[in-house]
Amino acid sequence: MPTSRERPPDHACAAFGVTAGDAEPIPGTTAWRCGPVVLKPVAEKPKAAWAARTLEAADVPELRVARPVRSTDGRLIVGGWAANRFITGRAEHRYDDTMLAAVKLARATEGVPKPAFLDDRDDVDAIADRIAWGELETPIDEHKGGRWFEVLAGARRPVSSPDQVVHGDLFGAVLFDGDAAPGIVDFSPYYRPAEWSAAVVAVDALAWGGAGIELLHRWSHLPEWPQMLLRAMLFRLAAHALSPQATRAALDGLRAAAREVSELV
Repeated sequence: MPTSRERPPDHACAAFGVTAGDAEPIPGTTAWRCGPVVLKPVAEKPKAAWAARTLEAADVPELRVARPVRSTDGRLIVGGWAANRFITGRAEHRYDDTMLAAVKLARATEGVPKPAFLDDRDDVDAIADRIAWGELETPIDEHKGGRWFEVLAGARRPVSSPDQVVHGDLFGAVLFDGDAAPGIVDFSPYYRPAEWSAAVVAVDALAWGGAGIELLHRWSHLPEWPQMLLRAMLFRLAAHALSPQATRAALDGLRAAAREVSELV
């Protein structure tokens, strides 16, 4: 797998129809822009190939989707690199618009089959997701969010909303460019109810984006909203507790978000 600082090699660029000498790093990412094309190193080949095929087929008129670029011989991944069309914009604190994008994207992926690789994932977020939904019992360090996890977990109730493919990490990942439609450049798949995707955005916005509880109230019309928020909050608390990169500042944000979520469940 290419390293995060490695430039895309000549042969990969040529395969996607661009010139390596034109590659410019995109700040804050491992991706490189070559004119109208963005190349990025592939960490997980099955996930990257699935995401490319899903975004290639997605029909969401109200979103700008960064369609994958296939190589000259039709491949989606060449030498550990994938490519997609460049779309303009940057991440902004437009959380209602981001949540609406989550809802619209979930509608578009409602019939997409569950990716086979999801059941085999054993990364921090995958484990945290299972813990949040009560599918896995793992102790959560009380000094890393476990105390709030224990308090909130008791409020879990069965949900009737069906599971489907959703994007589980849209906070800070949607691109905005003035009045243009929100831009989607990647897909982090989970198999949960559609509204859970928006709930994760809401929890992230409370924890780290400066949003207030009014954001949660504005979206209370979504089905089983309190339970979706609860699962999203437990997901983030568990992920923080399991992550070696967890910070005190991040935990402070999660505690603040947990207090707000506890008012609604």
